[in-house]
Amino acid sequence: MATEQTVAVQTVAVQTVAILGPGGTGGLLAALLSRSGHRAICLAREGTAETLRRTGITVRSAQYGEFTAPVEADTELREPVDACLIAVKHTALGTALDRIPPAAAGDALLVPLLNGVEHPAALRARYRPDRVAPAVIRVESTRISPGVIEHGSPFTEIDLAGDGVPRARLDTLAGTLAEAGTTARAVEDETTALWAKMAFLAPFALLTTRYGLPLGEARTRHREELQALVAETAAVSRACGAPADPAQALARYDAFPPGAKSSMQRDAEAGRPLELDAIGGALLRAAERHGVPAPVTARLVGELHASGH
Repeated sequence: MATEQTVAVQTVAVQTVAILGPGGTGGLLAALLSRSGHRAICLAREGTAETLRRTGITVRSAQYGEFTAPVEADTELREPVDACLIAVKHTALGTALDRIPPAAAGDALLVPLLNGVEHPAALRARYRPDRVAPAVIRVESTRISPGVIEHGSPFTEIDLAGDGVPRARLDTLAGTLAEAGTTARAVEDETTALWAKMAFLAPFALLTTRYGLPLGEARTRHREELQALVAETAAVSRACGAPADPAQALARYDAFPPGAKSSMQRDAEAGRPLELDAIGGALLRAAERHGVPAPVTARLVGELHASGH
């Protein structure tokens, strides 16, 4: 068995992967890829790029240990790569994509690791549609400073999708990411993958951010609103063609550590722009398209807007 596993690892050829946005998620993946022998090219502002070229990326992780990996870095993509992981926030996407000129992207897989469901269409309008491979990542990882990443979750799970993308390309990238230490797989249906995350994220993000409470307090003090949000999101998900189970979603929230906070809530606490439109706005637009009532979602999104977000 050991021999078979060794042979399987050796069949993964060295890949060149660009990472747009070497923050908590992108920096972790860049370091893992470099540590496993692949080329990682981080795309960032000049100051960050210079720091990464000099110091590499240090990861502190219960899952992976503490290590420092060298990476390449530049302010834009200037050479062919096998894949480009897009790991910026939705609020920074428009500006960040200037670092990936379409001519330079060429045949590369473009893999957005963003929240929401509307970004694949925008990317397909700008790049080769059959090379845009939306992915869902489940991880808790934070950039402490340029080149220093704290990985808090005991897992790093990635589902790669991409309607129209050659399956062999998805499988190769999944193998590369798995070899680097993540749990990565290629999945069949892009809509199902994106909405599976949206259906969990939207109620969590909207409720915790609106009330400024960690999940444990929010799910107890605002139980009826959570149940309504879950039901509305599940109904929209099903209307978009993706299965959703409200009871299973509630069980997942109840199983989460009570101190858990959503990334949107952390952005609000830090005074950063919120992905409110990419999450709440996108959910309401999908609800309107399919004639699905979502009054509680609409109220919370409106209240967050009214509070200056």
